[in-house]
Amino acid sequence: MPVTIKSPREIELMRQAGKILAKVHEALGKELKPGMSTLDIDRLGEDMIRSFGCEPSFKNYQGYPASICVSVNEEVVHGIPSKDRILAEGDIVSLDAGVIYRGYHSDAARTHGIGEISDEARLLIERTRQSFFVGMQYAAAGHHLHEISKAIGDYAESFGYGVVRDLCGHGIGSHLHEEPEIPNFRQFRRGIKLRPGMTLAVEPMINLGAADVVWMDDDWTVVTEDMSLSAHYENTILITEGGPEILTLTDAEIAEGIWQKQGSEERKH
Repeated sequence: MPVTIKSPREIELMRQAGKILAKVHEALGKELKPGMSTLDIDRLGEDMIRSFGCEPSFKNYQGYPASICVSVNEEVVHGIPSKDRILAEGDIVSLDAGVIYRGYHSDAARTHGIGEISDEARLLIERTRQSFFVGMQYAAAGHHLHEISKAIGDYAESFGYGVVRDLCGHGIGSHLHEEPEIPNFRQFRRGIKLRPGMTLAVEPMINLGAADVVWMDDDWTVVTEDMSLSAHYENTILITEGGPEILTLTDAEIAEGIWQKQGSEERKH
């Protein structure tokens, strides 16, 4: 399946899907606290998504049984919510979610600390997010896809972190997963040339320890092989001539000006 170029109508629908998902993430992040079960989080998230008139992208997708992937500590992605998994002070939790708005998907992930967390956990979360924005400096028409991959991986590995090799980002649109695959580490090939109208889900998955991961017996939950902490940060983006339009930034991130700060330095050169 070729990489699709979205029409103006499709782009506007994806913008709306992105805005809704950003609101869900922001609201859900504020609800997290010790003593919650991961199933509590999933139920809250699904209710929020449906309150906007949307469907959760993940519910029953290839058999996944929940609406929010809730991954705690050493769980990298695809953690299945459970009434028996209870968040505790010091945990970190990654929430990965998607919404379907009038037939179009958005996809985004955030990692949060529960109460007071260790400095190494805080830095892992911050640097995983930062690796995404370092990659965004190359997410413009005329660049090649794997320039994004190289930038993300080189930045994360400069801190000695393990960059997950067995999972990657993806194209997105009327399907949750479209071409191309988007690795988060240096590649031998340049990858496709980016063109305006491409929509991509870029999602660094970074481990405090080694890059190696294993799948649990539920065939969904991916954990670090060495049981080190893992963080996940993802946004749906639109490629334009001048740089990416990030469709799933939360209001808090927009107010922080995180992308403007990153992009302004790059555009000076």
